[in-house]
Amino acid sequence: MLSIPLPFVVSMMLLVLAGSLMMRRAERMPLAAYFLMMCAATTAIVGLRWLLDWAILRTLQPIFACAIPVLAWYVFARAQHGQRLAWWHVIAPSLIVVSSLTYRWWSPPLDLMLTSMYVVYGVALWYTARYRHAIPENVPLSDVPNAAIATRMGGSMLLFSALIDGALSLDFMFWEGAHATLILTIGHALLLPILALVVIWMSLHTQEPAQSHPSQTTAEPPIETIEDHAPVMATVQEVIQTQQLYLDPDLTLAKLARKAGIPTRIISNAVNQTHHMNVSQWVNRYRIDHARQLLRETDQPITEVYLASGFQTKSNFHRAFSQQVGKTPSDYRKNPEV
Repeated sequence: MLSIPLPFVVSMMLLVLAGSLMMRRAERMPLAAYFLMMCAATTAIVGLRWLLDWAILRTLQPIFACAIPVLAWYVFARAQHGQRLAWWHVIAPSLIVVSSLTYRWWSPPLDLMLTSMYVVYGVALWYTARYRHAIPENVPLSDVPNAAIATRMGGSMLLFSALIDGALSLDFMFWEGAHATLILTIGHALLLPILALVVIWMSLHTQEPAQSHPSQTTAEPPIETIEDHAPVMATVQEVIQTQQLYLDPDLTLAKLARKAGIPTRIISNAVNQTHHMNVSQWVNRYRIDHARQLLRETDQPITEVYLASGFQTKSNFHRAFSQQVGKTPSDYRKNPEV
């Protein structure tokens, strides 16, 4: 049977990882590092509570735990729209903090409140990743498919945490907590490390939002028809072709919007309605055309070809190339289309 010291091992690993991030990528990693520190503290408090059962630990556990879903949401929200954390996100944590500090006098339903928070934020993350054409503005377009997977994994881990809380409640209800140690150990050994990894990945692949960019404007009327999208597409196509923006592996929707002088929402809608694909897939068409030219006219290795075409990984390049061309890059070089 697993023993409770495992949470301390997880906590130490998270702290070491947080310190490494702060030292090596301080310019882009502080938020992820702070998230890791919060997860490490929460895990350590859970382990100490089940070893010592001090009253102070029962007070601190919900206080630290309620910050995790909010911080996770913020990391993904920054990638989506470069948003700051809205004031109303502090309402539920504040209520939990007050309830935890005053628990001895009125016994609020802290477990239910925490579980509800994790469910709400978990569902919210799944909601943001549900649309095929909705892409994060501040993530490189080549990383958009993986960003959607990371967002769903983050939401799943928050929902998994709620499931762990439900399992604990049932255990105390029917078996007087006989399996609590096992449930907590498995939960924290899986939940926080996986959640921390997806948060780190999203932080690594989120470009810092500009102080002012077109997506923040709100005066533009909604665009409903393909005819209305024509001038938008003409402008965006001219910018992306003349400046060869598609060759930039760090190109984001926000950066494209700034270059074109058009809000991100308008560009995304225009591409979706005109080409029936998202901006990432549309930009990949330019990248694949450039790669095909290099494969026909040069002897560059395929590794150099995909890097010179704006792709960051070989797997993404092969997948996009095969989908668009119908054959692998190697097969295309041997028998290029006329």
